[in-house]
Amino acid sequence: LQLVESGGALVQPGGSLTLSCVASGVTLDYYAIGWFRQLPGKEREGISCVTSGNRGRTNYADSVKDRFTISRNNAKNTVYLQMNSLKFEDTGVYYCAAEGLCSDLSFPSRFGSWGQGTQVTVSS
Repeated sequence: LQLVESGGALVQPGGSLTLSCVASGVTLDYYAIGWFRQLPGKEREGISCVTSGNRGRTNYADSVKDRFTISRNNAKNTVYLQMNSLKFEDTGVYYCAAEGLCSDLSFPSRFGSWGQGTQVTVSS
């Protein structure tokens, strides 16, 4: 299982970005996928997750609820993170991960496979 994130960029406060997480080597719809981020000087935190299957259930950290939306396109083996109303404090490296459970989103170490990360910078 290999995961590759993309879509990170420099964006102004209030702007939007969509991150993509593409999987190879597996059929992604069998896996729950979590999005995590590591903000400068802080530990990695789970921000969103979607369970396996075509109609995956989703959950969000309070810090991103109502601003970020996770979705999956199993035909493209891709999970997305739509990020709206971005704030300075959203700046960091964003990762997707698999081989874990969405109920373990608060415990990044319980996810077994990770992408390399993509940088999101919110700045004016």
